[in-house]
Amino acid sequence: MNRIVVALIVAVALTMSVVGCVEVVRTGPPPPRVEVRPALPYPEAFWIDGHWDYRGGNWVWAQGYWERRPFPGAVWIPGHWRETPGGWKWIPGHWRQ
Repeated sequence: MNRIVVALIVAVALTMSVVGCVEVVRTGPPPPRVEVRPALPYPEAFWIDGHWDYRGGNWVWAQGYWERRPFPGAVWIPGHWRETPGGWKWIPGHWRQ
């Protein structure tokens, strides 16, 4: 019985965290900025492009950054804003094999 209760609590918490992160914005983001990449910090570094965030009713640029691949052969799928019938929705970037 306790395992079921714990599983339900975890499921509700995960659902609330995912639903709480979804934001729909009425206007599309501005055009991407052209960023100057800083020097390569180490040979395996991978550049993640910057993107527009929507915070407090304003578009704010999130700078690009260097990151280490989480596993050999990892491919970065960039985040992007997708237009939906209700407005614009952020689709986060992620690594895949």
